[in-house]
Amino acid sequence: MMALEQGTGKGAPPVLTANRPLTSPLRSTEPLPPAILAAPRLPYPASPCLSSIMTHGTFKTPLPVNEPVRDYAPGSPERQSLEKRLKEMAAETVDVPLIIGGKEVRTENKREMVMPHNHAHVLGTYSQAGEAEVQQAIEAADEAKAAWADMPWEERAAIFLKASELLRGPWRDTINAATMLNQSKTCHQAEIDAACELIDFWRFNVGYMEQLYAEQPQSAEGMWNRLEHRPLDGFVFAITPFNFTSIAGNLPTAPAMVGNTCLWKPASTSVLSNYYLMKMLEEAGLPAGVINFLPGSGAQVGDPVLADRRLAGIHFTGSTGVFQGIWKTIGNQIAQYDQYPRLVGETGGKDFVFAHNSAEPQGLAVALVRGAFEFQGQKCSAASRAYIPSSMWEDVKARVAGMVAELKVGDVCDFSTFVGALIDASSFAKLKGAIDGAQADSAAEVVIGGEVDDSVGYFVHPTVVQVQDPKHDLMRTELFGPLLTVYVYEDERYEETLELCNNTSEYALTGAIFGIDRAAVRQAVDALRFAAGNFYINDKPTGAVVGQQPFGGSRASGTNDKAGSLLNMLRWVSPRTMKETFVPPTDYRYPYLD
Repeated sequence: MMALEQGTGKGAPPVLTANRPLTSPLRSTEPLPPAILAAPRLPYPASPCLSSIMTHGTFKTPLPVNEPVRDYAPGSPERQSLEKRLKEMAAETVDVPLIIGGKEVRTENKREMVMPHNHAHVLGTYSQAGEAEVQQAIEAADEAKAAWADMPWEERAAIFLKASELLRGPWRDTINAATMLNQSKTCHQAEIDAACELIDFWRFNVGYMEQLYAEQPQSAEGMWNRLEHRPLDGFVFAITPFNFTSIAGNLPTAPAMVGNTCLWKPASTSVLSNYYLMKMLEEAGLPAGVINFLPGSGAQVGDPVLADRRLAGIHFTGSTGVFQGIWKTIGNQIAQYDQYPRLVGETGGKDFVFAHNSAEPQGLAVALVRGAFEFQGQKCSAASRAYIPSSMWEDVKARVAGMVAELKVGDVCDFSTFVGALIDASSFAKLKGAIDGAQADSAAEVVIGGEVDDSVGYFVHPTVVQVQDPKHDLMRTELFGPLLTVYVYEDERYEETLELCNNTSEYALTGAIFGIDRAAVRQAVDALRFAAGNFYINDKPTGAVVGQQPFGGSRASGTNDKAGSLLNMLRWVSPRTMKETFVPPTDYRYPYLD
Protein backbone atom coordinates (compact mmCIF):
# COMPACT_ATOMS: atom_id res chain seq x y z
CA MET A 1 0.00 0.00 0.00
CA MET A 2 1.30 3.43 -0.84
CA ALA A 3 2.22 5.77 2.02
CA LEU A 4 0.16 8.96 1.82
CA GLU A 5 2.12 12.18 2.18
CA GLN A 6 0.51 14.97 4.18
CA GLY A 7 1.05 18.24 2.35
CA THR A 8 -0.74 20.65 0.06
CA GLY A 9 2.16 22.03 -1.93
CA LYS A 10 1.89 22.46 -5.68
CA GLY A 11 2.29 19.25 -7.57
CA ALA A 12 1.45 17.12 -4.54
CA PRO A 13 0.87 13.50 -5.56
CA PRO A 14 -2.68 12.16 -5.78
CA VAL A 15 -3.87 10.45 -2.64
CA LEU A 16 -6.17 7.57 -1.91
CA THR A 17 -9.32 8.34 0.04
CA ALA A 18 -9.76 6.05 3.02
CA ASN A 19 -13.28 4.96 3.89
CA ARG A 20 -15.00 5.69 7.15
CA PRO A 21 -15.42 2.87 9.65
CA LEU A 22 -18.72 1.05 9.82
CA THR A 23 -20.19 3.69 12.17
CA SER A 24 -19.64 6.51 9.68
CA PRO A 25 -22.37 7.77 7.30
CA LEU A 26 -19.64 8.45 4.72
CA ARG A 27 -18.59 4.84 4.38
CA SER A 28 -18.22 3.62 0.79
CA THR A 29 -19.87 0.35 -0.20
CA GLU A 30 -17.78 -0.15 -3.35
CA PRO A 31 -15.62 -3.33 -3.32
CA LEU A 32 -11.87 -2.97 -3.60
CA PRO A 33 -10.31 -3.77 -6.97
CA PRO A 34 -8.13 -6.90 -7.19
CA ALA A 35 -4.97 -4.82 -7.76
CA ILE A 36 -5.32 -3.12 -4.41
CA LEU A 37 -6.37 -6.30 -2.62
CA ALA A 38 -3.27 -8.05 -3.89
CA ALA A 39 -0.87 -5.26 -2.96
CA PRO A 40 1.31 -5.63 0.17
CA ARG A 41 -0.10 -3.62 3.06
CA LEU A 42 0.50 -2.60 6.64
CA PRO A 43 -1.58 -4.13 9.44
CA TYR A 44 -5.05 -2.56 9.61
CA PRO A 45 -8.06 -2.79 11.87
CA ALA A 46 -10.85 -4.97 10.57
CA SER A 47 -13.16 -2.16 9.43
CA PRO A 48 -11.12 0.52 7.54
CA CYS A 49 -10.12 -0.19 3.97
CA LEU A 50 -8.99 1.74 0.91
CA SER A 51 -11.44 3.10 -1.61
CA SER A 52 -11.18 2.52 -5.34
CA ILE A 53 -11.77 6.25 -5.89
CA MET A 54 -8.81 8.63 -6.01
CA THR A 55 -9.33 12.30 -5.20
CA HIS A 56 -7.48 15.01 -7.09
CA GLY A 57 -7.37 18.60 -5.91
CA THR A 58 -5.73 21.16 -3.66
CA PHE A 59 -8.54 21.50 -1.15
CA LYS A 60 -9.42 24.61 0.84
CA THR A 61 -11.20 24.25 4.15
CA PRO A 62 -13.97 26.68 5.17
CA LEU A 63 -12.68 29.98 6.52
CA PRO A 64 -12.85 29.65 10.33
CA VAL A 65 -14.93 32.17 12.25
CA ASN A 66 -15.55 32.43 15.99
CA GLU A 67 -18.85 30.99 17.17
CA PRO A 68 -21.21 33.70 18.47
CA VAL A 69 -21.98 33.47 22.20
CA ARG A 70 -25.66 32.97 22.98
CA ASP A 71 -26.91 35.21 25.78
CA TYR A 72 -29.69 32.97 27.24
CA ALA A 73 -31.83 36.00 28.02
CA PRO A 74 -35.11 35.39 29.84
CA GLY A 75 -37.75 34.05 27.44
CA SER A 76 -35.24 33.29 24.67
CA PRO A 77 -35.57 29.99 22.78
CA GLU A 78 -32.02 28.93 23.70
CA ARG A 79 -32.74 29.45 27.40
CA GLN A 80 -35.95 27.41 27.26
CA SER A 81 -34.17 24.63 25.40
CA LEU A 82 -31.25 24.50 27.84
CA GLU A 83 -33.51 24.58 30.91
CA LYS A 84 -35.44 21.63 29.49
CA ARG A 85 -32.25 19.65 28.89
CA LEU A 86 -30.95 20.46 32.38
CA LYS A 87 -34.08 19.00 33.96
CA GLU A 88 -33.86 15.88 31.81
CA MET A 89 -30.19 15.23 32.56
CA ALA A 90 -30.54 15.99 36.28
CA ALA A 91 -33.13 13.23 36.44
CA GLU A 92 -30.88 10.69 34.72
CA THR A 93 -28.37 8.29 36.23
CA VAL A 94 -25.60 7.66 33.70
CA ASP A 95 -23.23 4.68 33.69
CA VAL A 96 -20.13 5.96 31.85
CA PRO A 97 -17.82 3.30 30.38
CA LEU A 98 -14.29 3.41 29.10
CA ILE A 99 -14.12 3.54 25.31
CA ILE A 100 -11.27 1.47 23.91
CA GLY A 101 -10.93 0.71 20.23
CA GLY A 102 -14.47 1.96 19.70
CA LYS A 103 -15.93 -0.48 22.25
CA GLU A 104 -17.49 0.35 25.60
CA VAL A 105 -15.63 -1.29 28.46
CA ARG A 106 -16.90 -1.37 32.03
CA THR A 107 -14.91 -2.26 35.11
CA GLU A 108 -15.78 -3.13 38.69
CA ASN A 109 -13.82 -0.11 39.90
CA LYS A 110 -16.38 2.71 39.74
CA ARG A 111 -16.77 6.22 41.12
CA GLU A 112 -19.74 8.51 41.44
CA MET A 113 -20.33 11.73 39.50
CA VAL A 114 -22.05 14.42 41.58
CA MET A 115 -23.20 18.01 41.35
CA PRO A 116 -20.67 20.20 43.19
CA HIS A 117 -23.45 22.67 44.09
CA ASN A 118 -25.56 19.80 45.48
CA HIS A 119 -23.09 17.05 46.29
CA ALA A 120 -25.79 14.68 47.52
CA HIS A 121 -27.18 14.53 43.98
CA VAL A 122 -25.52 11.67 42.11
CA LEU A 123 -25.54 12.06 38.34
CA GLY A 124 -24.20 8.58 37.74
CA THR A 125 -21.09 6.47 37.92
CA TYR A 126 -18.07 5.92 35.71
CA SER A 127 -15.70 3.01 35.28
CA GLN A 128 -12.05 3.56 36.10
CA ALA A 129 -9.27 2.14 33.97
CA GLY A 130 -6.49 0.03 35.41
CA GLU A 131 -3.26 -1.27 33.91
CA ALA A 132 -5.01 -3.96 31.84
CA GLU A 133 -7.37 -1.45 30.23
CA VAL A 134 -4.52 0.97 29.59
CA GLN A 135 -2.60 -1.73 27.76
CA GLN A 136 -5.69 -2.52 25.69
CA ALA A 137 -5.99 1.16 24.79
CA ILE A 138 -2.33 1.40 23.77
CA GLU A 139 -2.75 -1.61 21.50
CA ALA A 140 -5.97 -0.16 20.07
CA ALA A 141 -4.21 3.14 19.32
CA ASP A 142 -1.31 1.26 17.75
CA GLU A 143 -3.66 -0.82 15.61
CA ALA A 144 -5.62 2.20 14.39
CA LYS A 145 -2.55 4.31 13.67
CA ALA A 146 -1.66 3.23 10.14
CA ALA A 147 -5.14 3.68 8.70
CA TRP A 148 -5.65 6.99 10.45
CA ALA A 149 -2.27 8.41 9.44
CA ASP A 150 -2.84 7.31 5.84
CA MET A 151 -6.27 8.94 5.66
CA PRO A 152 -6.04 12.08 3.47
CA TRP A 153 -5.87 15.19 5.60
CA GLU A 154 -9.03 16.68 4.15
CA GLU A 155 -10.99 13.60 5.21
CA ARG A 156 -9.71 13.93 8.77
CA ALA A 157 -10.59 17.62 8.64
CA ALA A 158 -14.15 16.78 7.63
CA ILE A 159 -14.64 14.73 10.79
CA PHE A 160 -13.73 17.61 13.09
CA LEU A 161 -15.63 20.16 11.03
CA LYS A 162 -18.66 17.92 11.38
CA ALA A 163 -18.04 17.64 15.13
CA SER A 164 -18.02 21.44 15.36
CA GLU A 165 -21.39 21.57 13.59
CA LEU A 166 -22.85 18.86 15.83
CA LEU A 167 -21.74 20.87 18.87
CA ARG A 168 -23.08 24.06 17.35
CA GLY A 169 -26.46 22.42 16.81
CA PRO A 170 -27.97 19.21 18.20
CA TRP A 171 -25.35 18.51 20.88
CA ARG A 172 -25.02 22.05 22.28
CA ASP A 173 -27.57 21.72 25.08
CA THR A 174 -26.28 18.32 26.17
CA ILE A 175 -22.64 19.41 26.42
CA ASN A 176 -23.53 22.69 28.11
CA ALA A 177 -25.91 21.01 30.55
CA ALA A 178 -23.38 18.32 31.47
CA THR A 179 -20.79 21.04 32.11
CA MET A 180 -23.21 22.96 34.30
CA LEU A 181 -24.36 19.95 36.31
CA ASN A 182 -21.05 18.15 36.86
CA GLN A 183 -18.67 21.14 36.90
CA SER A 184 -20.96 23.81 38.42
CA LYS A 185 -20.61 26.35 35.62
CA THR A 186 -23.27 28.97 35.01
CA CYS A 187 -25.03 28.93 31.65
CA HIS A 188 -22.79 31.77 30.44
CA GLN A 189 -19.56 30.12 31.57
CA ALA A 190 -20.63 26.81 30.03
CA GLU A 191 -21.61 28.52 26.78
CA ILE A 192 -18.33 30.38 26.27
CA ASP A 193 -16.35 27.25 27.18
CA ALA A 194 -18.06 23.99 26.34
CA ALA A 195 -19.80 25.27 23.22
CA CYS A 196 -18.12 28.31 21.67
CA GLU A 197 -14.47 27.72 22.49
CA LEU A 198 -14.52 24.06 21.50
CA ILE A 199 -16.32 24.87 18.24
CA ASP A 200 -13.59 27.44 17.64
CA PHE A 201 -10.81 24.96 18.44
CA TRP A 202 -12.07 22.51 15.85
CA ARG A 203 -12.72 25.12 13.16
CA PHE A 204 -9.45 26.99 13.59
CA ASN A 205 -7.27 23.91 14.13
CA VAL A 206 -8.50 22.56 10.80
CA GLY A 207 -7.39 25.83 9.23
CA TYR A 208 -4.02 25.65 10.99
CA MET A 209 -3.59 22.07 9.77
CA GLU A 210 -4.15 23.21 6.20
CA GLN A 211 -1.72 26.08 6.70
CA LEU A 212 0.87 23.74 8.19
CA TYR A 213 0.62 21.23 5.36
CA ALA A 214 0.92 24.03 2.79
CA GLU A 215 4.30 25.05 4.24
CA GLN A 216 6.73 23.83 1.57
CA PRO A 217 10.39 24.58 0.74
CA GLN A 218 11.77 26.18 -2.40
CA SER A 219 13.16 24.01 -5.18
CA ALA A 220 16.24 24.80 -7.25
CA GLU A 221 16.45 24.09 -10.97
CA GLY A 222 16.37 20.40 -11.81
CA MET A 223 14.96 19.23 -8.46
CA TRP A 224 11.78 19.13 -6.40
CA ASN A 225 11.93 19.67 -2.64
CA ARG A 226 8.98 18.62 -0.52
CA LEU A 227 8.15 18.66 3.16
CA GLU A 228 5.97 15.89 4.50
CA HIS A 229 4.32 16.67 7.84
CA ARG A 230 4.13 13.20 9.34
CA PRO A 231 2.37 12.33 12.59
CA LEU A 232 4.58 11.37 15.51
CA ASP A 233 6.01 7.87 15.63
CA GLY A 234 3.90 6.50 18.47
CA PHE A 235 0.80 7.51 20.45
CA VAL A 236 -0.07 10.75 22.28
CA PHE A 237 -1.32 10.83 25.87
CA ALA A 238 -3.82 13.64 26.56
CA ILE A 239 -4.40 14.53 30.21
CA THR A 240 -7.25 17.02 30.55
CA PRO A 241 -8.50 19.26 33.38
CA PHE A 242 -11.94 19.68 34.96
CA ASN A 243 -12.24 23.41 34.54
CA PHE A 244 -12.64 23.74 30.76
CA THR A 245 -14.67 21.30 28.70
CA SER A 246 -13.17 22.93 25.62
CA ILE A 247 -9.63 22.08 26.74
CA ALA A 248 -10.77 18.53 27.42
CA GLY A 249 -12.00 18.33 23.84
CA ASN A 250 -8.98 20.05 22.33
CA LEU A 251 -6.10 18.18 23.96
CA PRO A 252 -6.76 14.76 22.37
CA THR A 253 -8.16 16.09 19.08
CA ALA A 254 -5.41 18.55 18.12
CA PRO A 255 -2.83 15.72 17.84
CA ALA A 256 -5.41 13.39 16.30
CA MET A 257 -6.27 15.91 13.61
CA VAL A 258 -2.76 15.65 12.10
CA GLY A 259 -2.76 11.85 12.11
CA ASN A 260 -1.84 10.77 15.64
CA THR A 261 -3.76 8.29 17.75
CA CYS A 262 -4.38 9.15 21.39
CA LEU A 263 -5.16 7.97 24.87
CA TRP A 264 -7.38 10.46 26.72
CA LYS A 265 -7.49 10.61 30.51
CA PRO A 266 -10.20 13.07 31.55
CA ALA A 267 -10.27 14.67 34.99
CA SER A 268 -12.27 12.61 37.45
CA THR A 269 -14.51 15.60 38.24
CA SER A 270 -15.57 16.29 34.64
CA VAL A 271 -16.20 12.81 33.25
CA LEU A 272 -19.83 13.45 32.31
CA SER A 273 -19.27 16.26 29.79
CA ASN A 274 -16.11 14.58 28.47
CA TYR A 275 -17.97 11.32 27.88
CA TYR A 276 -20.59 13.14 25.82
CA LEU A 277 -17.81 14.79 23.82
CA MET A 278 -16.44 11.34 23.04
CA LYS A 279 -19.85 10.11 21.90
CA MET A 280 -20.26 13.21 19.74
CA LEU A 281 -16.90 12.58 18.08
CA GLU A 282 -18.01 9.05 17.30
CA GLU A 283 -21.15 10.44 15.69
CA ALA A 284 -18.96 12.77 13.64
CA GLY A 285 -17.24 9.71 12.16
CA LEU A 286 -14.08 9.38 14.25
CA PRO A 287 -12.73 5.86 13.57
CA ALA A 288 -12.41 3.35 16.38
CA GLY A 289 -9.13 3.49 18.28
CA VAL A 290 -8.08 6.96 17.16
CA ILE A 291 -9.00 8.38 20.58
CA ASN A 292 -9.39 6.02 23.52
CA PHE A 293 -11.31 7.32 26.54
CA LEU A 294 -9.76 6.28 29.86
CA PRO A 295 -11.20 7.79 33.05
CA GLY A 296 -9.28 6.76 36.16
CA SER A 297 -6.76 7.86 38.73
CA GLY A 298 -3.60 9.60 37.64
CA ALA A 299 -1.31 6.79 38.79
CA GLN A 300 -3.42 3.87 37.56
CA VAL A 301 -3.67 5.34 34.07
CA GLY A 302 -0.51 7.42 33.88
CA ASP A 303 2.10 4.98 35.20
CA PRO A 304 1.63 2.27 32.54
CA VAL A 305 1.37 4.92 29.82
CA LEU A 306 4.67 6.53 30.79
CA ALA A 307 6.29 3.11 30.94
CA ASP A 308 5.44 2.26 27.32
CA ARG A 309 8.24 2.71 24.77
CA ARG A 310 5.73 3.89 22.11
CA LEU A 311 4.84 7.08 23.99
CA ALA A 312 5.36 9.91 21.50
CA GLY A 313 3.92 12.90 23.29
CA ILE A 314 2.06 14.34 26.26
CA HIS A 315 -0.65 16.99 25.84
CA PHE A 316 -1.38 18.22 29.34
CA THR A 317 -3.33 20.83 31.25
CA GLY A 318 -3.25 20.63 35.03
CA SER A 319 -1.11 21.38 38.03
CA THR A 320 2.53 22.41 37.83
CA GLY A 321 3.56 19.69 40.27
CA VAL A 322 1.95 16.89 38.26
CA PHE A 323 3.49 18.09 34.99
CA GLN A 324 6.91 18.39 36.58
CA GLY A 325 6.51 14.84 37.90
CA ILE A 326 5.66 13.58 34.41
CA TRP A 327 8.66 15.42 32.96
CA LYS A 328 10.94 13.92 35.61
CA THR A 329 9.64 10.39 35.03
CA ILE A 330 10.14 10.67 31.28
CA GLY A 331 13.59 12.17 31.75
CA ASN A 332 14.67 9.37 34.07
CA GLN A 333 13.77 6.72 31.51
CA ILE A 334 14.40 8.64 28.32
CA ALA A 335 16.61 5.92 26.81
CA GLN A 336 13.78 3.39 26.77
CA TYR A 337 11.50 5.32 24.39
CA ASP A 338 11.43 4.83 20.64
CA GLN A 339 11.69 8.62 20.27
CA TYR A 340 11.98 11.70 22.44
CA PRO A 341 8.39 12.32 23.63
CA ARG A 342 6.99 15.75 22.92
CA LEU A 343 5.97 17.45 26.17
CA VAL A 344 3.33 20.15 25.84
CA GLY A 345 1.85 21.47 29.07
CA GLU A 346 -0.22 24.36 30.36
CA THR A 347 0.00 24.36 34.14
CA GLY A 348 -0.52 26.77 37.05
CA GLY A 349 -0.86 30.50 37.38
CA LYS A 350 -0.86 33.31 39.91
CA ASP A 351 -2.31 35.85 37.55
CA PHE A 352 -2.16 39.56 38.25
CA VAL A 353 -4.02 42.79 37.65
CA PHE A 354 -1.78 45.84 37.99
CA ALA A 355 -3.28 49.32 38.15
CA HIS A 356 -1.57 52.64 37.49
CA ASN A 357 -3.09 55.66 39.20
CA SER A 358 -4.37 56.87 35.83
CA ALA A 359 -6.64 53.83 35.56
CA GLU A 360 -10.40 54.30 35.18
CA PRO A 361 -11.74 52.91 38.50
CA GLN A 362 -15.03 51.40 37.37
CA GLY A 363 -13.48 49.43 34.52
CA LEU A 364 -10.77 48.23 36.90
CA ALA A 365 -13.32 47.14 39.51
CA VAL A 366 -15.40 45.21 36.94
CA ALA A 367 -12.27 43.48 35.66
CA LEU A 368 -11.36 42.41 39.20
CA VAL A 369 -14.82 41.01 39.90
CA ARG A 370 -15.16 39.18 36.61
CA GLY A 371 -11.52 38.14 36.41
CA ALA A 372 -11.34 36.79 39.96
CA PHE A 373 -14.82 35.37 40.60
CA GLU A 374 -16.29 34.01 37.36
CA PHE A 375 -16.44 30.21 37.57
CA GLN A 376 -15.42 30.58 41.21
CA GLY A 377 -11.88 31.58 40.25
CA GLN A 378 -11.24 28.07 38.94
CA LYS A 379 -9.55 29.26 35.77
CA CYS A 380 -5.83 29.00 35.26
CA SER A 381 -6.10 32.58 33.96
CA ALA A 382 -8.17 33.93 36.88
CA ALA A 383 -7.04 37.12 38.58
CA SER A 384 -5.69 36.07 41.96
CA ARG A 385 -3.37 38.97 42.91
CA ALA A 386 -3.76 42.68 42.34
CA TYR A 387 -1.53 45.73 42.76
CA ILE A 388 -3.56 48.89 43.40
CA PRO A 389 -2.15 52.39 44.02
CA SER A 390 -3.04 53.82 47.43
CA SER A 391 -4.72 56.86 45.88
CA MET A 392 -7.32 54.55 44.24
CA TRP A 393 -7.71 51.73 46.72
CA GLU A 394 -10.61 52.95 48.86
CA ASP A 395 -12.64 53.87 45.78
CA VAL A 396 -11.91 50.60 43.99
CA LYS A 397 -12.54 48.54 47.13
CA ALA A 398 -15.95 50.15 47.62
CA ARG A 399 -16.89 49.48 43.98
CA VAL A 400 -15.79 45.83 44.18
CA ALA A 401 -17.61 45.34 47.49
CA GLY A 402 -20.80 46.78 46.02
CA MET A 403 -20.67 44.38 43.06
CA VAL A 404 -19.78 41.36 45.21
CA ALA A 405 -22.76 42.08 47.46
CA GLU A 406 -25.00 41.66 44.41
CA LEU A 407 -23.44 38.38 43.22
CA LYS A 408 -25.70 35.40 43.82
CA VAL A 409 -23.92 32.26 45.02
CA GLY A 410 -25.74 28.96 44.55
CA ASP A 411 -27.22 26.42 42.16
CA VAL A 412 -26.12 27.12 38.58
CA CYS A 413 -29.43 25.78 37.27
CA ASP A 414 -30.88 29.01 38.65
CA PHE A 415 -29.96 31.41 35.85
CA SER A 416 -29.65 34.33 38.27
CA THR A 417 -26.59 32.69 39.85
CA PHE A 418 -23.19 34.27 39.19
CA VAL A 419 -20.99 32.04 41.41
CA GLY A 420 -21.41 28.27 41.62
CA ALA A 421 -19.61 25.77 43.82
CA LEU A 422 -16.00 24.65 43.95
CA ILE A 423 -15.39 21.39 42.16
CA ASP A 424 -14.95 19.06 45.15
CA ALA A 425 -14.31 18.67 48.87
CA SER A 426 -10.55 18.91 48.48
CA SER A 427 -10.77 22.29 46.74
CA PHE A 428 -13.22 23.52 49.35
CA ALA A 429 -10.88 22.51 52.18
CA LYS A 430 -7.94 24.27 50.51
CA LEU A 431 -9.82 27.56 50.12
CA LYS A 432 -11.36 27.38 53.58
CA GLY A 433 -7.89 26.85 55.01
CA ALA A 434 -6.52 29.87 53.14
CA ILE A 435 -9.37 32.11 54.33
CA ASP A 436 -9.09 30.85 57.92
CA GLY A 437 -5.35 31.52 57.76
CA ALA A 438 -5.89 35.05 56.47
CA GLN A 439 -8.39 35.80 59.24
CA ALA A 440 -5.84 34.70 61.84
CA ASP A 441 -2.93 36.55 60.23
CA SER A 442 -2.05 39.99 61.57
CA ALA A 443 -0.36 40.82 58.24
CA ALA A 444 -3.56 40.13 56.29
CA GLU A 445 -7.13 41.39 56.39
CA VAL A 446 -10.24 39.89 54.84
CA VAL A 447 -11.87 43.07 53.50
CA ILE A 448 -14.65 41.48 51.42
CA GLY A 449 -16.44 38.14 51.79
CA GLY A 450 -14.90 35.18 53.56
CA GLU A 451 -18.05 33.07 54.01
CA VAL A 452 -17.83 29.32 53.32
CA ASP A 453 -20.40 26.52 53.55
CA ASP A 454 -20.22 22.92 52.32
CA SER A 455 -23.44 21.61 53.87
CA VAL A 456 -25.22 21.40 50.50
CA GLY A 457 -22.57 22.36 47.95
CA TYR A 458 -18.91 23.35 48.07
CA PHE A 459 -19.60 27.07 48.33
CA VAL A 460 -16.92 29.69 48.96
CA HIS A 461 -18.15 33.26 48.58
CA PRO A 462 -16.05 35.78 46.64
CA THR A 463 -13.31 36.94 49.00
CA VAL A 464 -10.80 39.80 48.88
CA VAL A 465 -7.80 39.81 51.22
CA GLN A 466 -5.50 42.80 51.64
CA VAL A 467 -1.89 42.06 52.62
CA GLN A 468 0.88 44.34 53.82
CA ASP A 469 3.73 42.22 52.46
CA PRO A 470 3.96 41.98 48.64
CA LYS A 471 5.75 38.65 49.11
CA HIS A 472 2.99 37.23 51.33
CA ASP A 473 2.15 33.60 50.62
CA LEU A 474 -1.29 34.64 49.36
CA MET A 475 0.47 36.66 46.65
CA ARG A 476 2.52 33.65 45.59
CA THR A 477 0.52 30.43 46.01
CA GLU A 478 -2.04 29.30 43.45
CA LEU A 479 -5.31 28.57 45.29
CA PHE A 480 -7.69 28.04 42.35
CA GLY A 481 -10.73 29.57 43.96
CA PRO A 482 -12.63 32.86 44.42
CA LEU A 483 -9.96 34.56 46.53
CA LEU A 484 -8.28 37.76 45.32
CA THR A 485 -5.28 39.08 47.24
CA VAL A 486 -4.51 42.80 47.00
CA TYR A 487 -1.29 44.67 47.72
CA VAL A 488 -1.72 48.44 47.99
CA TYR A 489 1.40 50.33 46.88
CA GLU A 490 2.41 53.97 47.17
CA ASP A 491 1.77 55.77 43.89
CA GLU A 492 5.35 57.02 43.57
CA ARG A 493 6.64 53.42 43.76
CA TYR A 494 5.10 52.36 40.46
CA GLU A 495 8.35 51.22 38.85
CA GLU A 496 9.52 49.43 41.98
CA THR A 497 6.18 47.64 42.34
CA LEU A 498 6.24 46.54 38.71
CA GLU A 499 9.50 44.76 39.50
CA LEU A 500 7.87 43.15 42.56
CA CYS A 501 5.05 41.88 40.38
CA ASN A 502 7.53 40.46 37.89
CA ASN A 503 9.57 38.59 40.52
CA THR A 504 7.04 37.56 43.18
CA SER A 505 5.49 34.53 41.48
CA GLU A 506 7.05 31.48 39.85
CA TYR A 507 4.24 31.54 37.30
CA ALA A 508 3.88 33.50 34.08
CA LEU A 509 0.49 32.75 32.56
CA THR A 510 -1.76 35.83 32.36
CA GLY A 511 -1.65 39.40 33.59
CA ALA A 512 -3.19 42.79 32.98
CA ILE A 513 -2.24 46.46 33.22
CA PHE A 514 -4.86 49.19 33.74
CA GLY A 515 -4.06 52.82 32.99
CA ILE A 516 -4.81 55.75 30.72
CA ASP A 517 -1.30 57.22 30.87
CA ARG A 518 0.25 55.65 27.77
CA ALA A 519 3.83 56.05 28.96
CA ALA A 520 2.98 54.22 32.17
CA VAL A 521 1.24 51.46 30.22
CA ARG A 522 4.27 51.12 27.97
CA GLN A 523 6.51 50.91 31.02
CA ALA A 524 4.41 48.03 32.37
CA VAL A 525 4.41 46.23 29.04
CA ASP A 526 8.21 46.29 29.07
CA ALA A 527 8.73 45.54 32.78
CA LEU A 528 6.28 42.60 32.74
CA ARG A 529 7.39 41.20 29.39
CA PHE A 530 8.18 37.74 30.78
CA ALA A 531 5.60 37.75 33.60
CA ALA A 532 2.70 36.60 31.42
CA GLY A 533 2.27 34.70 28.17
CA ASN A 534 -1.13 36.35 27.69
CA PHE A 535 -1.01 40.05 28.57
CA TYR A 536 -4.01 42.35 28.64
CA ILE A 537 -4.22 46.15 28.53
CA ASN A 538 -7.30 47.60 30.23
CA ASP A 539 -9.06 44.23 30.31
CA LYS A 540 -9.38 41.31 32.70
CA PRO A 541 -6.75 38.56 32.34
CA THR A 542 -9.29 35.87 31.39
CA GLY A 543 -11.31 35.04 28.31
CA ALA A 544 -8.76 34.27 25.58
CA VAL A 545 -10.50 33.56 22.27
CA VAL A 546 -9.24 30.98 19.76
CA GLY A 547 -7.83 32.70 16.69
CA GLN A 548 -7.54 36.00 18.55
CA GLN A 549 -5.40 35.44 21.66
CA PRO A 550 -3.44 32.15 21.42
CA PHE A 551 -3.20 30.89 24.99
CA GLY A 552 -0.25 29.75 27.11
CA GLY A 553 2.45 30.89 29.50
CA SER A 554 6.01 30.10 30.50
CA ARG A 555 8.07 29.78 33.68
CA ALA A 556 6.13 27.40 35.95
CA SER A 557 2.98 27.97 33.88
CA GLY A 558 3.93 25.65 31.05
CA THR A 559 5.69 25.22 27.75
CA ASN A 560 3.83 28.15 26.11
CA ASP A 561 2.87 26.21 22.99
CA LYS A 562 -0.21 28.36 22.53
CA ALA A 563 -3.35 26.25 22.35
CA GLY A 564 -5.55 27.29 19.47
CA SER A 565 -2.73 28.28 17.16
CA LEU A 566 -0.44 26.94 14.46
CA LEU A 567 2.34 26.80 17.09
CA ASN A 568 0.51 24.07 18.99
CA MET A 569 -0.30 22.03 15.89
CA LEU A 570 3.38 22.10 14.92
CA ARG A 571 4.23 20.09 18.04
CA TRP A 572 2.23 17.10 16.83
CA VAL A 573 3.98 16.54 13.51
CA SER A 574 7.41 15.18 12.66
CA PRO A 575 8.49 16.69 9.32
CA ARG A 576 10.34 14.72 6.66
CA THR A 577 12.25 16.58 3.95
CA MET A 578 12.32 14.93 0.52
CA LYS A 579 14.56 15.99 -2.35
CA GLU A 580 14.05 14.52 -5.82
CA THR A 581 16.71 15.12 -8.49
CA PHE A 582 15.26 14.64 -11.96
CA VAL A 583 18.52 14.06 -13.86
CA PRO A 584 21.21 12.73 -11.49
CA PRO A 585 24.88 13.57 -12.28
CA THR A 586 26.87 10.85 -14.03
CA ASP A 587 30.40 12.00 -13.18
CA TYR A 588 31.75 12.12 -9.63
CA ARG A 589 34.31 14.83 -10.49
CA TYR A 590 33.78 18.52 -9.66
CA PRO A 591 35.21 21.28 -11.90
CA TYR A 592 37.88 22.21 -9.35
CA LEU A 593 39.48 18.79 -9.88
CA ASP A 594 40.34 19.57 -13.53
